[in-house]
Amino acid sequence: MRRIALAFVGVVTVLGCSVAAKAQVQSRQPGGVDAFKQTVGSGSFDKLVARLGEVNSDIITKGLKRFPGSTGRLLTGYPYNEYYDWDLYFENIYLTYYGVSDYCFTNLKMFLKREDPDGYISRSLIKNRDRQDFKPFLAQLALMGSRLNGNNFDWMRDDAYDKLAKYVNHWFDYDYDHNGLPVWNSADAAGMDNEWSRGGPLNSFQDEGVDLACELVRETQAMAVIADMLGKPYDAKAFNARADKLTQLINDVFWDDKDGFYYDRNEKTGKSIKVKSIAGFFPLWAGVAPPNRAKRLIQEHLLNEKEFWLKYPIATYAKTEVDYYQGGNNECNWRGSSWMPMNYIIFHGLIHYGYQAIARDLAYRCYHLALDENPHTREWFDAETGAGQGHVFWGFSTLGYIMPLEWETQYDPMELHKDVKAIVPDSFGVKFPALPPN
Repeated sequence: MRRIALAFVGVVTVLGCSVAAKAQVQSRQPGGVDAFKQTVGSGSFDKLVARLGEVNSDIITKGLKRFPGSTGRLLTGYPYNEYYDWDLYFENIYLTYYGVSDYCFTNLKMFLKREDPDGYISRSLIKNRDRQDFKPFLAQLALMGSRLNGNNFDWMRDDAYDKLAKYVNHWFDYDYDHNGLPVWNSADAAGMDNEWSRGGPLNSFQDEGVDLACELVRETQAMAVIADMLGKPYDAKAFNARADKLTQLINDVFWDDKDGFYYDRNEKTGKSIKVKSIAGFFPLWAGVAPPNRAKRLIQEHLLNEKEFWLKYPIATYAKTEVDYYQGGNNECNWRGSSWMPMNYIIFHGLIHYGYQAIARDLAYRCYHLALDENPHTREWFDAETGAGQGHVFWGFSTLGYIMPLEWETQYDPMELHKDVKAIVPDSFGVKFPALPPN
């Protein structure tokens, strides 16, 4: 199922919240690189170029590491050198901006090398996280790297394709009530570490996550594209059918028409988990929400200053949740803070549903949050103050620097059916340093 594109939406009427004036920007059409430079001004642009240079230097000197058993260096955004699942996907989106595809493959091949016979792949390389699978991003990563590398899929013809297919299919083993919707191991496994009221404690296996189902929609669609490229039409048909089935289940099971929101479901009780989390917006990114539901999600919740649209959006928990908070306390806080990868995927969901003005506003807010509010790239941000939290690192928060350029050029490297290209060198004149030899 392809994403649903609507007509250009410049002005949105927001129901039940006070965001109408402040959350909107004047509607205008994307204007390319020159429009970006004019919008941010020469001072901010010079600051951006300097920051990108710092980030790229950190990646080269700190982020590319030797790893036992690997034929090449692996990529990490963390100073303590762990290698994670969706982090790898978002880190490589940043590298595609420069035409660098190497690390779409080195980490991926190491994860595949460690696959169990049943298709299980741990979501990190160093710490063995028992029964916490690599989140459904491996096929999307493989597709993105292959697109950037001249649409070359031949590297998968030996056993990589079979391993990827087994890994994707293994996700559906976590469907204990056989309704077609797998469960997360826990909030920790979902990557939203302390959303316990939604995702549950370690090894609880109770949360049929909206986010998980949407990730699997895109992952099965990515597998279908890969299968087509490798001349496997029957596999492609099967993966697309699974994506279509998941799309229907997401809308049948998770949607609450009274609240206008997608809630997770507790598989063990059969009841909705009435927690408003950023996971409820994943159907925008996956393109599975019908237009009328997308409208309600955006108008009633995303832009609601009492829920998700705080001063530095997007909050990962609605401010109305009883366990919402913005504290750091040396933890990865997902109960209200702002995380750039989540902003990024929702940003592209807004574009694909035609909410261009809101997408533009979000892109430039993220840009100023990452660049102007913080002297270094930070792991996550306080959604009320803008203060950077977590590690000073060179990982997925780098997406915030480029989001306005993606809006101005209407470019999305996550698109499954389009080419991936280097956009920063030609746009900003910033080149990535020469990669060290493997």
